[in-house]
Amino acid sequence: MDSARHDAPDKLLDVHQAAALLGLKPATLYQWAYQRRLPVVKLFGPRGALRFRRSDLQALIDRSVRPALRSGPALDDT
Repeated sequence: MDSARHDAPDKLLDVHQAAALLGLKPATLYQWAYQRRLPVVKLFGPRGALRFRRSDLQALIDRSVRPALRSGPALDDT
């Protein structure tokens, strides 16, 4: 598999891959999916396997970024 296809934004990730990308436990993603806090793809009907689009997860990350309140030297630059 080539890297361009591997990193495709609409690539479907399973719960463990999505959890690793976000730094969360799979149980958290199951809970968020149940609460409809993020988009999911359910394969094979309502009780099917959950998949997450990489682009949806990246959008969640992008929306969650909080900029620094002020500029200046980094905290570890002392």
